[in-house]
Amino acid sequence: MLVVSLMSWRDEYDCKRTTADDALGAVRSGHSIWIQPNCSVPDGLIRALLRRAPELQDVQIIQMLTFGEAEYVRPEYQGHFRVNSLFTGANIRGAVQEGRADYTPIFLSEIEDLLISGAMPLDVALLSATPPDEHGFMSLGTGVDCTLTAARQARRVIAEVNRCVPRTHGDAFLHISDVSAVVENDHPLLEVPSATPTEIHHRIAAYVASLIPDGATLQTGIGGIPDAVLACLDHHKDLGIHTEMFTDGIIPLIEAGVINGRRKTLHRGKLVAGFVIATRRTFDFIDDNPLFEFHPIRYTNDPFVIAQNENMVAINSALQVDLTGQVCAESIGTRPYSGFGGQVDFIRGAARSKGGKPIIAMPATAKNGTVSRIAPMLDPGAGVVTSRADVHYVITEHGIAYLHGKTLRQRAEALISIAEPKFRDALYDFACQAHYLEPGRAVPV
Repeated sequence: MLVVSLMSWRDEYDCKRTTADDALGAVRSGHSIWIQPNCSVPDGLIRALLRRAPELQDVQIIQMLTFGEAEYVRPEYQGHFRVNSLFTGANIRGAVQEGRADYTPIFLSEIEDLLISGAMPLDVALLSATPPDEHGFMSLGTGVDCTLTAARQARRVIAEVNRCVPRTHGDAFLHISDVSAVVENDHPLLEVPSATPTEIHHRIAAYVASLIPDGATLQTGIGGIPDAVLACLDHHKDLGIHTEMFTDGIIPLIEAGVINGRRKTLHRGKLVAGFVIATRRTFDFIDDNPLFEFHPIRYTNDPFVIAQNENMVAINSALQVDLTGQVCAESIGTRPYSGFGGQVDFIRGAARSKGGKPIIAMPATAKNGTVSRIAPMLDPGAGVVTSRADVHYVITEHGIAYLHGKTLRQRAEALISIAEPKFRDALYDFACQAHYLEPGRAVPV
């Protein structure tokens, strides 16, 4: 006999509503837990998890970039919790470098495949969400990223319902029937203000902006260079956005009509992203704003999707580039520093876009000008994120080097020409020793 449930989503919500301590009581030793990253970290749920620490052993916490304290990586929690970082932020970098936490190198676009295939099984997903709408759907707010997929794959989903979470549009919703427990906890989201660009950032940005045509679709990241680039675009027209993430810097360009998506060839008129790292100003701007579409990263970062945006300009950074064009963006020697992120996803997507431009932009030096980021070789143990065959444009404050389809000699010449001048002689000498260049041959400046 067919039994039809008369329970409404409101009844279901009330049945699932509980305290953080009761909800986290479902966690067992050996469990694997997903924590929603970026500005959407469910703080109340994490604190409840920490209170369970004395009775838990070998709980794996899987996360991408998070902000805040990440107390669970402190030495006193060793043996109770161990982080598996898919992108290493400042709050767990020390633990990863000291061997108290793990780091998994992976393209951002491929993380969800691990979850779906079962290669990275999840027992519990902890996330932030808006209160349900009139149909029982909760928005994941500032961070759809990989969390929507994590929630669909985890055996248990605990949602921290927070009225401060903006209601974002797109593929950003979970129904109350898809969660196991609801914990109400209204608190301001973590805010990450935009960096203040330096004079060097502005010089780099001017070169980057010179490559961006009207009507282009942009991918930008976080930091001084992306924000400086956005500040250079106020005279551009009809720009679009297709990116894994964005910051406060795009809002003035939207308000000025520069970013409107009118010429986009995919999701015309929409700003497409996976998550946002910003402040309350942006959280308020995206709240219930149909201009924005949030999607899982496996969509936003799929190179074949990215390539459908004509004139796609991808702007990424690096820690080090060697004279053949290999890009290190995740480690300092053997020490993990950040992660693969979406750099390769967007480099390859932009390369296949009609009129696309994949760009690596970075200051020419590090450590207060004492180290050249354009290096003879990558540091021992440094991880190659973007291969030299994938690299097209490399930009520093000294100019633009175009490498795609170029010989090793042409690459060395181009990269030396945009290195900090005081390091060029040493780079030239190494290039000669490596037989990239012929001794006595002038390098373009």
